[in-house]
Amino acid sequence: MTISISRKPLLPEGLTRQLAGQLTGTGPTVTAYAPWTGEPLVDVATSTAADVDAAFAKARGAQARWAATSPAERAKVFLRYYKLVLHNKKLMDLIQAQTGKARFTAFEETIDVAGMALYYARNAQAFLEPRRRKGGIPFATRVTELRHPKGVVAVIAPFNYPISDGICDVIPALIAGNGVVFKPDTQTALAPLLARELLIKAGLPAGLWQIVVGEPADIGQAMIDGADHVCFTGGNEAGKKIAEQAARRMIGATMQLGGKNPMLVFEDADLDKVVPAAARASFVSGGQMCLCSERIYVHASRYESFLEKLVEHTRGLKLGQGFDFEYDLGSLSHQRQLDKVARHVDDAVAHGAKVEIGGKARPDLGPYFYEPTVLTGVNAACEIATEETFGPVVSVYPFTDEAEALRLANATEYGLNASIWTKDLGRAHRLAAQIKSGAVNINEGYVSTHISYDAPMGGRKASGYGRRHGEQGLLTMCDVQIVASQHGISFDPKPGVTHEQLANQNTRIYQIMKALRLK
Repeated sequence: MTISISRKPLLPEGLTRQLAGQLTGTGPTVTAYAPWTGEPLVDVATSTAADVDAAFAKARGAQARWAATSPAERAKVFLRYYKLVLHNKKLMDLIQAQTGKARFTAFEETIDVAGMALYYARNAQAFLEPRRRKGGIPFATRVTELRHPKGVVAVIAPFNYPISDGICDVIPALIAGNGVVFKPDTQTALAPLLARELLIKAGLPAGLWQIVVGEPADIGQAMIDGADHVCFTGGNEAGKKIAEQAARRMIGATMQLGGKNPMLVFEDADLDKVVPAAARASFVSGGQMCLCSERIYVHASRYESFLEKLVEHTRGLKLGQGFDFEYDLGSLSHQRQLDKVARHVDDAVAHGAKVEIGGKARPDLGPYFYEPTVLTGVNAACEIATEETFGPVVSVYPFTDEAEALRLANATEYGLNASIWTKDLGRAHRLAAQIKSGAVNINEGYVSTHISYDAPMGGRKASGYGRRHGEQGLLTMCDVQIVASQHGISFDPKPGVTHEQLANQNTRIYQIMKALRLK
């Protein structure tokens, strides 16, 4: 593997201090460290539960005025935001410095947020306008469906994609007319702070989007207690606790949780196209993405050839650090991620798996670097067989027929993302419908579904519930109300008419309406 290291200052000190200074928490100050080097990056003022309560109060005060503006006016803010975020170099610098990821992966975050802003700016007005619905009695009952903002939405974002997995919940929440209280991971607070600053520059009222920082044990309950809806991206155990707390308050929740995503490679697939995409889908962001492929199943007739090509391609990947596009993979983000990756690989080897390439940490490059790793011979006794690794490790297995491929693809508790590679699109679509996953990509690993903003995306089974993107992703942030007005026909019996006679009369009316296809 090629090594590429650029020894430049991590970030201008003035920028980090200016952004961190926006946090007004009264809790302890903690230090965020740069994953590339382990050096201190910035001191962050954390929030207390009282600070969170104050943030909700500020957001709620601004939300009433914001909700009174038209969706068209709100959309103008996000059209300007699109231009400010797209290919924003400072934003990419911050993402890299806080997560350790490669430059192009940081660019994927900025273009994702820009694309989401543009999509909802173009479509929110149509999604939010009142809609006529069929009434119970044609012509006599007139029904209108209204969409109202919920109030203030709590968004809890993960460390691995601090703006893509966080701001992409903030955008539909705000454009629907809500306020937002946003909790980033303490390690990755700077990029969301800059993203907020840019949105205020685009015209968002400053009080509408509040950012708080702190550990779940300290402010998690306050986040749920103040919210009218909760969006969470992260681990399954934390997701279950948040969902339970939200349910106790009878508020909605959108949960995007973990994945153990399968890729199926059939005998007719073009391996020269599959292999680079499979490596990207497995190792992007150091494997620290919930959509990453962690299990690749290859038809037995192509297994050896695929494995040889994947190992050779992985050998050519550039592992490094720096604010440029000269390398493919960066560092993991935390010691806990490095420990989990190493534990999963060591456990697999202890149970008979083989490391085809990689399989070791690289402390010579930085504290959390780990080589991209390909495993074979993984069996059911290995932790890595069914548990999400969230690192640059993929296991490769052979299969013999479609039935076995489907069984293996569906063999974990997760159901977030999947990938199918074949030239037979009829077969691909038929199999995709049978995979218990919220998203299935055909002849791509994860990008096709992820950037199709008009299509709702989310998990099945243990991978969560609720949807991002599309009309459904916006309406998740709304309360739906129906208003029905009655004209001419009353539902009470006329004088001298018994309830039995009225029932018989209504039965005849229903039969007539069915015959005339009015119902």
